[in-house]
Amino acid sequence: MHRSLITIDLAAIRHNVRRLRGLLAGAELWAVVKADGYGHGATDVGRVALEEGAAALCVATVAEALELRSALPEARILVLGDTGSADLAVVREARLELGVSTAEVPEGVPVHLKLDTGMGRWGLSEIVAPGSGVVGVMSHFASADTDSAFTAVQLARYLEATAPLAHLQRHIANSAGTLLYPDAHLDAVRCGIALYGISPFGTDAAEEGLRPALRWESSVALVKTLAPAESTGYGRRFVASRPTRIGIVPVGYADGFRRNMSGTEVVVAGARAVVIGTVSMDAIAIALPAAAEAGDRVTLVGEGVIMEEHAHVSGTIPYEIACGIVSRATRSERVIVDE
Repeated sequence: MHRSLITIDLAAIRHNVRRLRGLLAGAELWAVVKADGYGHGATDVGRVALEEGAAALCVATVAEALELRSALPEARILVLGDTGSADLAVVREARLELGVSTAEVPEGVPVHLKLDTGMGRWGLSEIVAPGSGVVGVMSHFASADTDSAFTAVQLARYLEATAPLAHLQRHIANSAGTLLYPDAHLDAVRCGIALYGISPFGTDAAEEGLRPALRWESSVALVKTLAPAESTGYGRRFVASRPTRIGIVPVGYADGFRRNMSGTEVVVAGARAVVIGTVSMDAIAIALPAAAEAGDRVTLVGEGVIMEEHAHVSGTIPYEIACGIVSRATRSERVIVDE
């Protein structure tokens, strides 16, 4: 029934939490599980992150936080995104904490004031006098993965602005900041992409001692041979120059295998195979290795095929690849393993 299988390895999440916590000299690790845990399952990832010593969970919206609260009643949960006044009653009832970018600090809610040190997005231009409900002061690096000079500028701005507030929890580092800048660890770090074993630098996460947690598989539904001058897919982007065995795999951009991932590689019958032609809504074509046959498993992510490679081919970042994989039951089956 299912077109593909998504397996989430919680043991890899556990490993990554331990790896990241091992970098911290007293700072807390806060696990960012927004966007359904970057497509990995927020509740499952959040649970094991807490079991491995993460001190808090971070999400983007109140709705995401409420879903976590029902499953993890004792977890500390911080909503990073903007929250309207209409949601404050439910925020209080659910015992959530809020990131706040305005001088108007809501009452009865633990608040983390946001300072814009260079991201140019959410955040105050200067810190207001914190009231009794303010428990933290936060900011966010704009380019910790690529620009050490500007990251140093942001950190200096942040430290200067928050120097009188050392009694509050100060946090600015994301995954890249956690991995590269120990001086930015402060009281807590907020790690997202690294938690899932995906590199914030677009390289192999193994270089950072991290293990990918998501595996994505499908199968060869049909084998056919293209004669010279025959093509596959919309627009005839691939035209065979010689007899070419191809396999049709029942995933496409509706499943999260992006249209601009043509040219990337997958694994079938233990060998790498190139995705050829145009990625369709519901199917891709691959150039088959000699040993491959109909029914063979196709590994889209896993067996050495990493999201960072797909991101490089498609001109995006691995975050977008991970968040775009469709795990709805109408399209795929998602299995959780923890061993």
